[in-house]
Amino acid sequence: VQLVESGGGLVQPGGSLTLSCAASGYRFDDYAVGWFRQAPGKEREGVSCISRRAGTEFYRSSVKGRFTISSDSTKNTLDLEMKNLKPDDTAVYYCAATERRTCPPFRGGPQKYNNFGQGTQVTVSL
Repeated sequence: VQLVESGGGLVQPGGSLTLSCAASGYRFDDYAVGWFRQAPGKEREGVSCISRRAGTEFYRSSVKGRFTISSDSTKNTLDLEMKNLKPDDTAVYYCAATERRTCPPFRGGPQKYNNFGQGTQVTVSL
C-alpha cells in the first residue's frame, strides 16, 4: 500500500485548501480511511475519517463545519476540503488507511491505522 498526499501550501487565515491522497495497492472505498495532522511539538491527531462501507463520516470538533472529507471511487482518491482555515490548523497532514470497515475512535490515536502517506505541509499565516 502506498499513499501519496498533495495540495498543501501556505494560505492566509480564512482561506481554503483541498488536500488529495492517491493510493496504489488499496481501494479507499473498501475500508475506513482518514486524515491525521501533526503540528511541531505535538502528537499526531485524527482530523477526519470516512467509511463508504458503513456510510459514516467523523470529524474532530475543532474542524467540524469547516472541513469535508470525501472519496472518489473513479479516481480512487481521498480528499479533504478545508475552509475558513485558522493558524491552529497549521500542521503536516497525513492520509491514513485502515484494514477496518468502520472508523476507529479518534481517541485511539494513529495506532488503529495501518498505513500513512509521507505528509503534506499546511501553513496558515498572514
